[in-house]
Amino acid sequence: MRIAPLSGETTWSLIGRIAAVYGLEVKSLLSCWQWRNHRPRHEGGAQRADAEVLLDAAGRQVLARLCGVDEGLLGRALPSWGREDDRLATQEPGVPRAVWRVGGAVVGPVAFGCRLCAARRTGARVQVVRYAHRWERVCGRHGRWLLDADADQPLEHLDLGGVPEVVAAQRRWAGVARRAVRVGAGPGEVFAVAHAVVARWWEQALYWEREEIWPRRLHQVAGGDAGPDLERWRIVGRDAVVFPEVVAVADALLDPAMAQLAWTDSGGERPRLLPADGAFCRELGVRVGREWLGPLAATDYGGPLIAWMGSVIRLRRGEGGPPGYANNPWWLKQEHQSAPMASQLRVLAKERNSPGSGTTWRAAVPAERRALITSLVNDAEEQLTQLRGAQYGKTADAARQLLDNLGHAATLIDQALRETAAAALQAGVALEDLAQWARLPAGALAEALADHYNERSGGER
Repeated sequence: MRIAPLSGETTWSLIGRIAAVYGLEVKSLLSCWQWRNHRPRHEGGAQRADAEVLLDAAGRQVLARLCGVDEGLLGRALPSWGREDDRLATQEPGVPRAVWRVGGAVVGPVAFGCRLCAARRTGARVQVVRYAHRWERVCGRHGRWLLDADADQPLEHLDLGGVPEVVAAQRRWAGVARRAVRVGAGPGEVFAVAHAVVARWWEQALYWEREEIWPRRLHQVAGGDAGPDLERWRIVGRDAVVFPEVVAVADALLDPAMAQLAWTDSGGERPRLLPADGAFCRELGVRVGREWLGPLAATDYGGPLIAWMGSVIRLRRGEGGPPGYANNPWWLKQEHQSAPMASQLRVLAKERNSPGSGTTWRAAVPAERRALITSLVNDAEEQLTQLRGAQYGKTADAARQLLDNLGHAATLIDQALRETAAAALQAGVALEDLAQWARLPAGALAEALADHYNERSGGER
């Protein structure tokens, strides 16, 4: 039989499809090679869907015969074809050998393929795993967002039927990528910066009272209602939900007019602190369909957006950056990189499974409120972390920045305290106990909670 590889497919995915065509269990084909290690698994013991196979020369010949296709075709279609590994070295010529690896460590990000597209190409609706970046995850033909294959979760795709703007963003990205190449930037670098900016907004959006777009999209990709498992759906659905905004931000950051706005906000040749009502962030908010977002983005000190603006401004002035910082606007610091789905799901699983993790709390407090409290605490911690770094500029400017960060952190901590107290009170904790824990008089706490309820409900109790 002739079994052609799919473009970008992992070698292990192709072996699985070969077994399916021959009507065999995939383990029946493993004896065709001499294996040098064991198949990678997740922490809980489940087999990894993003497993990859590297073959030596004899092993590649075996696979070519099983497929019935030329090795040259396999080399063009399979990104891992011909990759070396020291464990494949042998003194026995002609012995086909193979080694297991994790796909992400061999080539790059690994995602599930669309089974409907695979059925159209091969006649069999079987699982396909391929290498694909985040900007390649939309199957426009079938309206699907293809998920990462490196996470220990059962879904292969999300249905985009109710969010056509995500499919439209995939088409728009092609033009953005071409613009990036024209200005000498790598499309992957531009996407990474834009994704980091929007992913940070995604975490903050839990307490954006005017945010309506992302909640609607999230419920759509979750099948109509995320239900009580909101924390998990926020992790699984994030990249699909925010994709249109990521493309819009990438497009904006490549626009010379936006760089000019950042330059103007900085004071041009007469440097000043970036204002909270700056034209750059106001325009960025408009471009992502949220005119109210500007001040929130402008005051997110220590985030990837302000870092990008700083690099653009320093380049315009011909200045060098602080020690350890690059002036390349598309260089993304490690702490600004957005956490992938797999790592977030691992953290969530550990929180839920650890002894004393709070089963009563999870049962009594809505998922939205738990997520909001966690986000507030994390943001406050990040603001305080910023204070450890060296401060640059005039004494007055440095002092103002320190006070701004401290004030922002204090506001976030106060919000987290009130949210936690309100959740505990609704869960049945006595007001007197709450007051003792919060180190506040009971009357003052009751008044603060009353104000808090009014703020959340627009004045209606």
